[in-house]
Amino acid sequence: MARIDDLRLMAKVASLYYERGLSQVEIAERLQLSQSNVSRLLKRAQQEQIVRITVSMPRGVYTDLENQLEALYGLKEAIVADCPDDANNEQILQAIGGAAAFWLESKITPGEIVGISSWSASLLAMVDAMHPLAQPSRAKVVQILGGIGNPAAEVHATQLTRRLAELLHGEAVFLPAPGVVSSPEARQIFFEDPFVREAYQLFDSVTVALVGIGAVEPSALLASSGNIFSLEELHMLREHGAVGDIVLRFFDGQGRPVMTPLDERVIGMRLEQLQRVKHAVGVAGGERKQAAIRGALEGRWINVLITDHLTARWLVEQKQAQAQAAAPESGGSAGAVAR
Repeated sequence: MARIDDLRLMAKVASLYYERGLSQVEIAERLQLSQSNVSRLLKRAQQEQIVRITVSMPRGVYTDLENQLEALYGLKEAIVADCPDDANNEQILQAIGGAAAFWLESKITPGEIVGISSWSASLLAMVDAMHPLAQPSRAKVVQILGGIGNPAAEVHATQLTRRLAELLHGEAVFLPAPGVVSSPEARQIFFEDPFVREAYQLFDSVTVALVGIGAVEPSALLASSGNIFSLEELHMLREHGAVGDIVLRFFDGQGRPVMTPLDERVIGMRLEQLQRVKHAVGVAGGERKQAAIRGALEGRWINVLITDHLTARWLVEQKQAQAQAAAPESGGSAGAVAR
């Protein structure tokens, strides 16, 4: 077939398929071609740029940002939620909570063991936005950070675990201990409780972990629970380079664990356990959390991030600036000609 005839046939097939909406089977019948030939011609039409496919993103969808986050930070998945550019903390929580709810509703499979952290406002927003599953998941929902604290705030921790189990039509497994105790010896006493041991023994079997990411300065919810370190202890963590925490396990800006004696007073999942979870999902956003979120990503403590578009853009810009600063300077005398 002459080149012009070949191009004409490609254009004909492409027009029928993309402009008139005919199926490949219908085109094959109309033009008396095989379906495999129609498929081949459509593919070649793209190669010849007869067909140029563009994807127009709907307003509020940030697929490019999600792809960049996944590539730059080695994530399995990034979900970027839309919010106003001048959004306050409550608006950001609602945006990422809703996105996290949709992610979990669409990803959960029967028999999962779901770990959920206590004292997280973003996870509370997620549970508030969720719909009950149509079919029972038979999931176990395990509390992975101690949830005993100030009675006025404790309801949040138990609500997270119990309500999520109800929404998934699963079973709640509580961790009946504080998140922070006074000493390693006190921590050991709690481990003598059979219910604490039951929850703790499930940590290594968690398949989906849902965690907030905290700055060193505790959130209002965490502070009200009483599960915090003293001002002097927080100062010590900052001096050791801490920028944030997950389940009260602290890390620095490069994601390296900040190991201090305080770590032995926490009753909850360890970072190393979290890192082995199939879907370790960080749900966090807002300017106050940005350095902490980046530290969590640098340490690879989570492999799924659900955040707002402002934080996502900041994370991408920070990584790109880091790469640019590390790149060798171009030019120089290597290519100069001797005189």
